[in-house]
Amino acid sequence: MAKARARGTQADTAASEMMDTREVAAYLRLKQRRIYDLVKRRAIPHVRATGKLLFPRARIDAWLADKGEAPTRVAARPPIVAGSHDPLLEWSVRESRCGLAMLSIGSRAGVEALARGEATAAAAHWLDPATGEYNVPLVRELLSGAEIVVIEWAQRTQGLLLREGNPQRIRKVADLAKKRLRVAGRQPGAGSHQLFAHLLAQAGLRSEDLDWLPRVAHAETELAAMIRDGHADVGFGIEAAARASGLAFIPVANERVDLITSRRDAFEPPLQTLLAWARTPEFEMQATALGGYNVANTGRVVFNA
Repeated sequence: MAKARARGTQADTAASEMMDTREVAAYLRLKQRRIYDLVKRRAIPHVRATGKLLFPRARIDAWLADKGEAPTRVAARPPIVAGSHDPLLEWSVRESRCGLAMLSIGSRAGVEALARGEATAAAAHWLDPATGEYNVPLVRELLSGAEIVVIEWAQRTQGLLLREGNPQRIRKVADLAKKRLRVAGRQPGAGSHQLFAHLLAQAGLRSEDLDWLPRVAHAETELAAMIRDGHADVGFGIEAAARASGLAFIPVANERVDLITSRRDAFEPPLQTLLAWARTPEFEMQATALGGYNVANTGRVVFNA
């Protein structure tokens, strides 16, 4: 009997040293949602037993002592929208006074920055050639397991930007190899580069069939300026950039630009302010003035992990 009581006492002690999600949330004075977020980031000590999350009290106490502060004070993501350059988004961030900054580094690099915690959101228009789907396959690849939401920003017309008047009489992508034109390109991580490579393959062309400039453009406006200033004959980009620089434009494809962010940040003031601005008449008028935009579904949730 004494041994049985001893074993019972040891079991009770072990159980008391383990906390479930509700108990550790109360212990740390956090919401359970925050606990799950810390678990997914592997930022809090925990174990899994028969599919249940458990938190050893001693390890939690040591973790807190090592941190020197409560986990609610973990640094927030910087207020940056990283990724694709989009003139309408750039204008909206400025005019809405949402407190976000733009970092135009290309669609894939933007999602990678989001995955590393270096941005609040990523702007992307990354085509998956295998499925014809935009952005969601990239999110599944780079942000697997994270609580991510993909929100449609706008649909845009992509095509060939040419010198004013289109003196080479270009009509389609396949004409580029025949004419041996100087082609301005984008960086490999840009959504425009990804889409253009796909369209070249569809036209039966290889990258080496074209006469590329040695310097790439890192933004839509930079690409247009290279053609306008006579450094290139053609480039692949959006209609809005062609219009702004007075260039000829041959529409080729429609694409979707999305904002990718954590489920938590989607409801924080910066992104909520930006999305509220996108519902104003001023936003719709600017999209029309820039040209090549369809904002009928702006704000629609495309994917919710």
